[in-house]
Amino acid sequence: MTCRELIDLLADYLDSTLPQAAVVELEDHLAKCPECQAYLDTYRSAKTLAARAGSVEMPAEMRRRLSEFLVRHLSP
Repeated sequence: MTCRELIDLLADYLDSTLPQAAVVELEDHLAKCPECQAYLDTYRSAKTLAARAGSVEMPAEMRRRLSEFLVRHLSP
């Protein structure tokens, strides 16, 4: 497995949707490639932060202003 192939599979790997044979190959590559291990760590952290951001309540004033902005800029 190349580094590029590993990167293409990371989302499925973290979601536990890869076939077992691919998991074995990916984890073998990770064991030998510190750059890909660092990439995985960063990807995992970004995914965790993004999930947390989605659970934060937007203040009512910000929601109102965003809605007005979108109406002004996206209306035909």
